[in-house]
Amino acid sequence: MPWFEKKPKFSSLPGAVRPSNVPEGLYEKCPDCYSMIYRKEFEENLHVCPKCHYHARVSARERIVMLVDPGTFQEDNSHLSPVDKLQFEAKKKYSKQIEEGRKKTGQLDAIVSGIGKIHGKTASLAIMDFTFLGGSMGSVVGEKVTRAMERALAERIPVITVTATGGARMMESILSLMQMAKTSALCAELDRAGIPFISVLSDPSTAGVMASFAALGDVIIAEPRCLVGFAGRRVIEQTVREHLPKGFQTAEFVQEHGFVDIVCERRELRGVLARLLNHLWYASPKRKSDGNGRSRAGSERSSKKTQAVEQAVAQ
Repeated sequence: MPWFEKKPKFSSLPGAVRPSNVPEGLYEKCPDCYSMIYRKEFEENLHVCPKCHYHARVSARERIVMLVDPGTFQEDNSHLSPVDKLQFEAKKKYSKQIEEGRKKTGQLDAIVSGIGKIHGKTASLAIMDFTFLGGSMGSVVGEKVTRAMERALAERIPVITVTATGGARMMESILSLMQMAKTSALCAELDRAGIPFISVLSDPSTAGVMASFAALGDVIIAEPRCLVGFAGRRVIEQTVREHLPKGFQTAEFVQEHGFVDIVCERRELRGVLARLLNHLWYASPKRKSDGNGRSRAGSERSSKKTQAVEQAVAQ
């Protein structure tokens, strides 16, 4: 009926709206404080907002550039590709989601692994990319993490993982869940061999990945304010029937409660990793052990870890 029709109160004059002269992509909006940031400044600041210090998500390739000495990274197992064994289909076919993930990232799956140097210290690296299906861990991700650890055992070099993940990949069902046990078993092998494993958590680090290898590092580092946890806040509140404290599942909260060793700004991360590699391995006489599974005694190892963390943060 005509009296229910909404009519605009004002009409725009012809030519009143002028086209913007600002080139597209010149500015970036901070996901947290919504400030407009000059893109070049944002990139030079390693994708950290200069106003609120929010650490935006970065791709695996960008992370490698930030952490590894130029020209030293050698990617391995880049041919591994996920397969839709279960013919999974919901709103979209899993095979279609894999295709879309590849177009977005230029990668075959949600992780890049290889060997590189950080301030001259060699390490085996496995770095996750949230852009590819939420950084979920399927068979390929689990296999590449496992192979990165196996290479570290063979060459007796430390391991560094960087997680950015929503957890296990539901489209692979039990095949995905098996990766939790497989990667955890390799963490135990590293522990028995006395080879350091450093786990770096970025936003988000949750669910099946957080319930397996990401939580088993000798040293666990997190970026400021990143989400760290297993289930989501609402699920936990419905389960325990209590309101959770403010800041629950942030890096700072879990550090305060003893789960995370270091909360580290992105700009400082490379230096902190280099110092940890030196203290835990390259300057340690234990590095020259025969590699036959002779791990350090628990109390000695715990003390060495505490000293390494304190020195890495202090310098």
